Amino acid sequence: MKGYERFLLLSSSPRRREILKMIGIPFRVYSSFSAMERIYETPLKTAVENAVSKILAGCEKQESEELALAADTIVVINNQILGKPKNREKARTFLKMLSGKKHTVITGFAVRLPSGKIIKGYEESGVVFRDLSEGEISWYLNTGEPFDKAGAYGIQGYGALLVKRIEGDFFNVMGLPIAKIYDILLDNNIDIKKMVGR
Repeated sequence: MKGYERFLLLSSSPRRREILKMIGIPFRVYSSFSAMERIYETPLKTAVENAVSKILAGCEKQESEELALAADTIVVINNQILGKPKNREKARTFLKMLSGKKHTVITGFAVRLPSGKIIKGYEESGVVFRDLSEGEISWYLNTGEPFDKAGAYGIQGYGALLVKRIEGDFFNVMGLPIAKIYDILLDNNIDIKKMVGR
């Protein structure tokens, strides 16, 4: 099994940092890059290929022996991708679309080895929202939480009050399916448990 010191996290997401910290995996953050994000023919391909795009852009000026990690999380309902809302009205529209319904959260991820090899994968989870009243939607918008999150909500914050149930990986809904990443890296002879506590 190959050992590495830490991850190079190519993300400005505080949620992804929180997940890595929670399990004691050392990392450094690099987010001063611009990746070309596109909509592909399927939501799944969109999430995975946008994660790969972040890896390619983020590693362009980074020479290191670390494992570079990037992810892209999207919310999908009726085959429509809900990104980060650009304003309050867009966030309100998204929350009304999700109210009382089940949607899918897909996180595509990519890991680049120092050799240049890129390992990619994804995780999907189902999330069912409660029936939201206009008052609840307005309250949630007033928290300010929806505006930097795919689908206009954060499961780990005030948005927890909007959710009836989750089917699948909670951490995927947060933005980083760490168990799936662990499994795929193990399949490639990399054990990230060896990073813990370094």
